[in-house]
Amino acid sequence: MRITDVISELKKKYPGKRILMNNRNNVTEILCETDPASLHASHSSVISVIDKTDKHFHEKTTETYKVLKGILTLFIEGKQVVLNEGESQVILPSQKHEAVGDETWVMCSSKPGWTHKDHHKVS
Repeated sequence: MRITDVISELKKKYPGKRILMNNRNNVTEILCETDPASLHASHSSVISVIDKTDKHFHEKTTETYKVLKGILTLFIEGKQVVLNEGESQVILPSQKHEAVGDETWVMCSSKPGWTHKDHHKVS
């Protein structure tokens, strides 16, 4: 992933928004909190630039992934779903999922808002 270029583009498109990396030693996902749950618990949204996410699930949160740029391959409960630009997919609570892209830009909306406490990694 072109980390510096992605962060620069996110800063231009979303000035003042918090940018996070999933792992500083091996960055495979960069997140930009466009509407964080800290502002309201009912919902949140991020722009996620994805090469690969960790397999995980949420107990309470329903997520909607909408591809803004590129192609995203989702694995939901072991089933593969390929999304092109403009396409979206809803992921229900408790569904184990992961995503693979190539610097794929995704709007990820969560209801209720995403919290670290509700994010559970799966090995």
